[in-house]
Amino acid sequence: MDYQTIRLSYTSGYAEIMLNRADRKNALNTQMRAELLHAVKAAAKEARAIVLTGAGDAFCSGQDLGDAKTSFDSVNMERTLRDEYVPLLRAIYDCEVPTISAVNGAAAGAGANLALAADVVIAADRAVFLQAFTRIGLIPDAGGTYWLPRQVGFARAMGAALFAEPVSAKQAVEWGMIWEAVPDDEFAAHWRKRAAKLASGPTLAYGHTKAAIRGTYGNSLEEQLMLEAQLQGECGKSRDFREGVMAFLEKRPAEYEGR
Repeated sequence: MDYQTIRLSYTSGYAEIMLNRADRKNALNTQMRAELLHAVKAAAKEARAIVLTGAGDAFCSGQDLGDAKTSFDSVNMERTLRDEYVPLLRAIYDCEVPTISAVNGAAAGAGANLALAADVVIAADRAVFLQAFTRIGLIPDAGGTYWLPRQVGFARAMGAALFAEPVSAKQAVEWGMIWEAVPDDEFAAHWRKRAAKLASGPTLAYGHTKAAIRGTYGNSLEEQLMLEAQLQGECGKSRDFREGVMAFLEKRPAEYEGR
């Protein structure tokens, strides 16, 4: 696909997908959602980790309310969410390789929840997360009502949604909403180092770790223990497991093949 609203590049074994509408604060329109979905699926086949980030001084300002194709008379939010957002969010959430959101600036509305769909969120100190929906008479969407209660608890999720006040990167770390906040001048180098580490690691183990941790929300203890046993059995048969053990015994860095 000839991307117009994003950039896709590969380096050090990982894919970088950059939202590239800086003049619109990387607001999401129909074209960007389609291009993001295509890029995530393509990168999942080629790379061993995927990073989402934004161009300019914002990560993503959410739904493009100024989209020329949208009017109050013709907008169908249910269709847009079901047909455009859901496939994109599932592609990120279900991705077999690790995903990182490198949040370089403000992440608002659907942009905040797009970021939270990734496995790990790394934010610059200047970044803020804003559930802006009630400011315009809407409810949190794009997964917000799913991610937030699980990440920060009921009380904080409800307050963030109802008051629609910005949550700073440092506060997001304290709440458990994101993994870490990094000084602005160290941010780019830091997330690239993190991405390269994941891209050189045991990809099967990463994918099974994601499946096991996410499975816990719907499983009983017995079901979760059985899931662990199944997934660990598969990891134990992998070349990466043998390489990891040998590297440990030989006191050298492991050289994982990943796929």
